Amino acid sequence: MSERTSERGSGPAAGPAVGRPTPLTNATHTQRPSGMPIHKYGRYEAVDIPDRTWPDNRVTQAPRWLSTDLRDGNQALIDPMSPARKREMFDLLVRMGYKEIEVGFPSSGETDFAFVRSIIEEGAVPEDVTISVLTQAREELIERTVQSLVGAHRATVHLYNATAPTFRRVVFRGTREQVRQIAVDGTRLVSEYAEKILGPETVFGYQYSPEIFTDTELDFALEVCEGVMDIWQPEEGREIILNLPATVERSTPSTHADRFEWMSRNLSRREYVCLSVHPHNDRGTAVAAAELALMAGADRIEGCLFGQGERTGNVDLVTLGMNLFSQGIDPQIDFSQIDEIRRTSEYCNQMEIHPRHPYAGDLVYTAFSGSHQDAIKKGFDAMEADAAAQGKTVDGIEWAVPYLPIDPKDVGRSYEAVIRVNSQSGKGGIAYVLKNDHKLDLPRRMQIEFSRIIQAKTDSEGGEVTPGAIWSIFQDEYLPNAEEPGARWGRIQLRSGQTTTEKDGTDTLTVEAVVDGVETVLTGTGNGPISAFFAALAAVGVDARLLDYSEHTMSEGASAQAASYIECAIDGKVLWGIGIDANTTRASLKAVVSAVNRAPR
Repeated sequence: MSERTSERGSGPAAGPAVGRPTPLTNATHTQRPSGMPIHKYGRYEAVDIPDRTWPDNRVTQAPRWLSTDLRDGNQALIDPMSPARKREMFDLLVRMGYKEIEVGFPSSGETDFAFVRSIIEEGAVPEDVTISVLTQAREELIERTVQSLVGAHRATVHLYNATAPTFRRVVFRGTREQVRQIAVDGTRLVSEYAEKILGPETVFGYQYSPEIFTDTELDFALEVCEGVMDIWQPEEGREIILNLPATVERSTPSTHADRFEWMSRNLSRREYVCLSVHPHNDRGTAVAAAELALMAGADRIEGCLFGQGERTGNVDLVTLGMNLFSQGIDPQIDFSQIDEIRRTSEYCNQMEIHPRHPYAGDLVYTAFSGSHQDAIKKGFDAMEADAAAQGKTVDGIEWAVPYLPIDPKDVGRSYEAVIRVNSQSGKGGIAYVLKNDHKLDLPRRMQIEFSRIIQAKTDSEGGEVTPGAIWSIFQDEYLPNAEEPGARWGRIQLRSGQTTTEKDGTDTLTVEAVVDGVETVLTGTGNGPISAFFAALAAVGVDARLLDYSEHTMSEGASAQAASYIECAIDGKVLWGIGIDANTTRASLKAVVSAVNRAPR
């Protein structure tokens, strides 16, 4: 051991100082083996693409969207949609602006076939909306699928077959060449039946999916897609949609992006290919996988509203679209009435949206934490000040409110639920409720005083305190209606007052009031109405001294009212009072009475 090390080991710093806590070390946080059977699972394969370019790309515009709520989402429901619920969902998707909608699997049964026919025959499909239908690569299914589209304005047949090695070995027991041939033959049949059955009124398109793309060898996925394109012959004015589904999410979003960049680079006729991404959420990263796939070259995203779908769901189209919106990119889908979208989705799917669901959940714009509430309140105040300084409205400047990534008003939410009060809340949240709902901008020290009153209530009763309850408690504490017949609160009820100003600048105040139940006239002199009122109160034994005063108008116009806030030292207690009146002097006198009457409580 070196001399230096020896000295460190033997000196006072060798252990924690007496009376101080033991410091954390790396060893303190050593994780122990879980005991779970990790030997059963293999790792995903990385993609050899050392010159990948996608990490430097940014998404700057909306992709093409396809909703698969009526097919992929519907087939995952315990109780599949009735025709009425399907139509409700279809109409919602059209109103929102989706131009590509997968409407069913018509060869699977009469229900789906009849629904596709109904929206065509009833004219429910706008001419600029393309409906898509899914089929497996079997001739009788393909024929039935194409028959369902007769008379459609714009329609796409989506053919798929599984290409992953586990499916080739376990499910189909076929070779790579046999699996490739299924895709090629299916494509040929789709083309033949479309020419035979559909008329010139239908703009017809084709989509192919190498199912389980996430587990398929990249070279084989490319080989199958090239074989399909050899049959379809994409060219100018004749695109092909190649959809690469993460049927089961198997890798990190970055690896998913690598696979898309590799395919995008290696596909021939790329300029005629719409490369489509179809993520599922098995690892909980479907949104990230979709966004990174766009950076890596994908042109289109397939998904469902709120992530409905098999197992953990399809990628969430609402979150993806709103993520773009929150970055100043038009998603080209209208989410401005997000509660209507949520309610319709819940009705159609018979499944509730989680209250913490991004952008749409009941609680996602709500703050209970006191520090969060305080920051939000200050953010709103700063937005108003910044807008006024620039001569603009709040909607005309960049949104910048802490903890609120977007303005809730932009998705049809009111500000009423932004701040809700419970035992974790602080003065900022309570002050926000009073300002937002009642136009009362409490001084900071008064916020602290009233928050303690609310805190005592939440600590004793638990649960949430609604805005209505906050206002009721505030009124009871500061603003009793002493003008109602028979009403009496505290020692003093103010009737009327008159002020005269002497030549030397002093004010004489005469106040008619009820003091301890007796009609009384109070008179006092001071260097202003409030000072004179304190002098008048001294005559009836009230020892009061002004500590702080502020006021503001509560609205504009001739009928505007003023709110006055007064902090007083009364008989050794420091208390706030508030007065509201159209006359600012009377409002300040009411504020003094409010504080004085609170003193004995």
